[in-house]
Amino acid sequence: MTDPSARDGRLGVGIIGAGRVGPVIGAALAGAGHAVTGITSGSDDDRASAVLPDVPILEPREIVRRSELVVLAVPHEQLPGLVAGIAEVGGWQIGQLVLHTDPGHGIEVLRPAAERGAIPLAVHPAITFTGTSIDLRQLQAGYAAVTAPAAVLPIAQALAVEMGCEPVVVSEADRAAYADAIQTATEFSRSIIAQSTARLSEIGVENAGGFLSALVQSTVERALREASVPPPLL
Repeated sequence: MTDPSARDGRLGVGIIGAGRVGPVIGAALAGAGHAVTGITSGSDDDRASAVLPDVPILEPREIVRRSELVVLAVPHEQLPGLVAGIAEVGGWQIGQLVLHTDPGHGIEVLRPAAERGAIPLAVHPAITFTGTSIDLRQLQAGYAAVTAPAAVLPIAQALAVEMGCEPVVVSEADRAAYADAIQTATEFSRSIIAQSTARLSEIGVENAGGFLSALVQSTVERALREASVPPPLL
């Protein structure tokens, strides 16, 4: 495996996790000039192949063997076992970049890979993924939480930029608080909208979601502007 400092910038990228996140991350990195070596089978292979056409479906160990950068985009509870399992069969390689996209984990979860010489990176793009090419545009307007050892933090930041995001460093100790903030924002928003649309439907308002669309979007945008630093002039 090549020393990261000597790379020409083009990496062979393998994706483990073919849900809503993995294929989009692969497509974003492919758009930045990297080559996607393979992706695992997932819950919707047709959707994944639409985002990453002509990319072979491979087993996780084969993806690790072929790739300089392995992106782990699997559910939170599956990540520790996946990393440890690949380590147990001797899959991780010295100098290999291993990046996961989970908001609730930092790099400690990647310790089994790091102990075998891999480089641990945690990059969470702060968007709600649909699993389609629409997400590529959302990434361009989003941020990504980045956690990595100090020596390789620039690599994690550069990969976030290549995904289309602005990187924001979140320390290992703060990942739990970060994940809580992300969960609160997403779940509370969905809950409030579901409650409001249900009430409107009860009184006969058709297409309650469409009715609230402009109101919700403008309210959220105003709240975000008010929370910005520095505060807006208007």
